Parts: sequence; structure tokens; C-alpha cells
Amino acid sequence: MKKLKKLLAPVLLVIAALLYYLFGYQHADPEADPTGRPTGPAEPAPVSAPAGLAELMEIPALTSGGRIVQHGAYVSSYNTETLIPDWVAYELTAEETGGDRKREGIEFRMDPDLRGCTQAMREDYSGSGWTKGHLMPAADAAFSSSTMAETFYFTNICPQDETLNAGDWQYLEKKVRQWANRYGSIWVVTGPIVGENRYGTIGDRDVVVPDSFYKALLIRKKNGSYSAIAFVMDNDDGRYFLKDCSMSINELETLTGFDFFPSLDDKIEDKVEGSVRLSDWGIR
Repeated sequence: MKKLKKLLAPVLLVIAALLYYLFGYQHADPEADPTGRPTGPAEPAPVSAPAGLAELMEIPALTSGGRIVQHGAYVSSYNTETLIPDWVAYELTAEETGGDRKREGIEFRMDPDLRGCTQAMREDYSGSGWTKGHLMPAADAAFSSSTMAETFYFTNICPQDETLNAGDWQYLEKKVRQWANRYGSIWVVTGPIVGENRYGTIGDRDVVVPDSFYKALLIRKKNGSYSAIAFVMDNDDGRYFLKDCSMSINELETLTGFDFFPSLDDKIEDKVEGSVRLSDWGIR
């Protein structure tokens, strides 16, 4: 019996090591390492898009560059080089705008669905002079506590000027909810424009500070026709009136390099994205 135990001991050690690798190592907490670096593989293979995602109206044409992550309220294409999203996309319905969940007590955190990917952390923003700016605002996800909490993942966050965050950008976010109520729903794509990167980076991880931010919006009117508009605001404390910072989707595509609303029929897309009807948006 003792001889058998000696023979089995090395085999048991190998089995134990394999079990640890499969269940312990891969499920390590990415924020548990005191150095601030995620545990597990340094950079896993790109996350493939969930089946059927590309057919959603709000999703831009998918490229191989971003890490695609889908949550209950939004989809994000996260850039592990800039450590900010390239874009965040979602549909907001009139029913969802009436949510009453509160954001108090919710902390910003790394996205658990991108475990193992390099991500920004709270410490990167500390003392930087930049706020943690939501791309999908928490108020758009207030219909559920879990969806609101997901908007605090860093796959939905960018360094943003405090005055812009609490001022004209927030005003635009409120207008998006009003348009969702008016038309029943609205498709939203929002994100940063790195541009010349005139503000550099923040934190030990070099989180890129964008030069500006954009929103691409699409609605379907009661007669079945579509209308689209885009907005760009610089990442500073300037004043931005909606008429002055509005543009066509085609113009925004030139600025960003992304193809917005590709699920539209080509004939409709060409017409809708090439011009802006300010009257559809109540802008004079």
C-alpha cells in the first residue's frame, strides 16, 4: 500500500496543478494584484462578437481592432492600447427613460467580462484633473440596478473635462432621452476622438485623454422614415450649442473612420447619413 501511495503521489500533484490552472488561475481577480496589473494571461485573443450582434441597428461596422463586450444595456468596443472605448452603442427606448434607480454607492471598476485584458483603473484618474466620464450615461440605464452598475465599468468610461461632463455634454444626454420619448426609441453610438492627443495620458497605465467626444444618433419617425444627426464637442470647458456642434453622419465618419448604422438599407443610409434635418430634432 505504501509503495502504491508513493507511485500515485506525483500523479496526484500533476492533477492538482491542472485543476488549479483551469479553475483557480483563470478566475483570479484582475484587481487583486497590489501592483495594479491584471492577473492571468497578459493579453488574450480578441473577443469575438456575439452571434447576431452585427445585425443590431446601433452597432457600427465591426473591425478587428477593438475588444467587443456586450452588457445588458450597451455594447462597447474597448481599445486596449488607448485604454478607452472606441465606441459604445445602445438603443434607448421611451420605457427605459423612466428608470428611477440611484447611482449612489456604485463604484467605478474594471470590466469583469474582459478579465485578463489591460484596462484602466480608478488609480489612473486619481489626481489627474479629469473626471470619469460615462459614454452611456448612468441615467440611461436607470431602469435596472444591474444595468446601471454596468455603466461604471471602464469599458464605458473616458477622461473628460469636468465642466463639459456636468454641462453641455450632460445637456446633450438629456436631449437624447427626450428624443427617445418623442420617437419611441433612439439608436446611439458615442465615443471619444483621440485626434492629436493634445492632452496626453494619465496614470501609470497611460490612459489616453481624448481631444473631443461624439454622438451619432438615429431615429425612426412615425411615417417609417429615418433621420440621423451627429454631434462633436471638444474635451474642454468651452460652450457648445447643439446647432453649432451638429453635423451629418457622413461628416462624423470622416472624422472617426467608423461606419455608423451599416444595418440600414444602402439607399436609405446614403440619404439619411448625408444630410441633417434639424427640425426632426427640434433644433433651430
